[in-house]
Amino acid sequence: MTHPEPTTNEIKLNPKRYIVSKTDEKGIIEYGNDYFVEISGYTEAELIGKPHSIVRHPDMPKVVFKMMWDRINRAQNIMAVVKNLAKDGSYYWVVTEFEPKVDPITNEIISHTAFRKAAPQNAIDTMAPLYQKLIEIEKEGGVEASEKYLRGLLEDKGTTYDAYIDDLVGNHGIFKMFFSLMKKLFS
Repeated sequence: MTHPEPTTNEIKLNPKRYIVSKTDEKGIIEYGNDYFVEISGYTEAELIGKPHSIVRHPDMPKVVFKMMWDRINRAQNIMAVVKNLAKDGSYYWVVTEFEPKVDPITNEIISHTAFRKAAPQNAIDTMAPLYQKLIEIEKEGGVEASEKYLRGLLEDKGTTYDAYIDDLVGNHGIFKMFFSLMKKLFS
């Protein structure tokens, strides 16, 4: 799978709309709502059956996806600020949260649903330079080095990753209500 060449064109998401996608336990897309199809620039047929990494922007450090997969594979939620890549090379920023579906008989994860909304500008302004720094560290020392740096940064700030993201996106307000409503609708 080849990714498009990133451009400097930003797609500004409609703050009143949401993106939903569902993948199997390995991250293969099984469903994407109309807004996901529209914003990504891919047809529904191009998305279904492809790894969700089809929209992964190279400006995203690998450590963020490692943290996300570590959490969601344990059926734990995580909220993250993510820069995604559209088919034409444009980019868009989202706040994403996950809802794993667990098989009631085997207790194994069988799918993940991701809910996304436009990221607030202050979150983008904070995370973009941090992500740049983490990518530089990954180039020199790998994901382990960037994870160590991120842990140290959070420790210096006296916070956890979850609290840091909550503070950036104002999780106590509209985002918390939005994600809660989306989970009810898609459960």
